[in-house]
Amino acid sequence: MINQIVEIHTDGGSLGNPGPSAIGVVIKKPDGEIKKYSQKIGKATNNEAEYRAVIFALEKAKLIFGKDKIKQMQFNFYLDSKLVVSQLNGEYKILEKNLQELFCHIWNLKIDFENVKFYYIPREENKEADMLVKKELKS
Repeated sequence: MINQIVEIHTDGGSLGNPGPSAIGVVIKKPDGEIKKYSQKIGKATNNEAEYRAVIFALEKAKLIFGKDKIKQMQFNFYLDSKLVVSQLNGEYKILEKNLQELFCHIWNLKIDFENVKFYYIPREENKEADMLVKKELKS
């Protein structure tokens, strides 16, 4: 039975495509506490950065809540990349080999969670994660 919902906003971006890239993750815990993370990830495309942000968030959520607890929680991911959300939801084929590998990584991580959903939101609704990416890219 799912009794707690975790909201996770992720974003990834690059200067150039590919180019220097970064990710931003905002995790809102069920008790209202908000955790923010960002980091540079080296050279990547925008789409690779979006995928890597989701991977980082899944790994971080597993550390925060623990392997046993995450099975009873709902994790709602919010991304401003319609392409990546559509791919993660199985609506679009993934043609690029590098994205296929990142998708498989996410698929394997999701097995531990059981209750993960991906939603597309407009960029205006993903400002915190976007600001974290921009901050990393400027530093």
